[in-house]
Amino acid sequence: MKIGKKHVEAKKKIAKDVYKPEEAIKLVKDLAYAKFDETVEAHFRLGVDPKQADQQVRGVAILPNGTGKNIRVLVFAQGEKVQEAKEAGADFIGGDEMVEKIQKGWLDFDAVVSTPDMMSKVGKLGRILGPRRLMPNPKVGTVTFEVAKAVKDLKAGRVEYRTDKYGIIHVIIGKISFSEKQLLENYATILDEISRAKPSAAKGRYLRDITLASTMGPGVRVDPMASTTVA
Repeated sequence: MKIGKKHVEAKKKIAKDVYKPEEAIKLVKDLAYAKFDETVEAHFRLGVDPKQADQQVRGVAILPNGTGKNIRVLVFAQGEKVQEAKEAGADFIGGDEMVEKIQKGWLDFDAVVSTPDMMSKVGKLGRILGPRRLMPNPKVGTVTFEVAKAVKDLKAGRVEYRTDKYGIIHVIIGKISFSEKQLLENYATILDEISRAKPSAAKGRYLRDITLASTMGPGVRVDPMASTTVA
């Protein structure tokens, strides 16, 4: 892949191997050069073996300052839960007609919530939603009768995290337009959640490496041992 001149120039400004969290966030903002509001992501390389079922790390976190994205939520529900989803701010609500629409190629949504009694219908969409990480899952609270809470959490900045096949977690912590304090608060929240999710079967050093980066900018490594203090 060809690396652009702006990316090369930005990378030259990284003077140290690792930075404290607040330093890294300031640098990531300084290095951003795209004309759009870039997304800021945190990448955590963990000391786990994701091939082992008891060492997989997965969960959800509510970012205090949101993600900066307008999350379009689709809800599969029926009966009184339809009105509940509507009042909570769901963008799309339905049943069989939504299943058929998705099967025909419609994917204009960012998150999916389903009540348990609708999962027999939603299950037909596994091959479509699964690879896109959109399939509702009770483990992360998207298969639930508490529809209003699920929708509000997603709209407020709920993010799901999970290790990939290399033992790395990739998660959004905001936008470049966020203040340094907002990004630091979001980073501290997700760091705390991932730290508490350490599997008991994981041995040795858990947080191996942490990198912050904007959509187009170079990665800035964060000291995994550094404390995160939000002023």
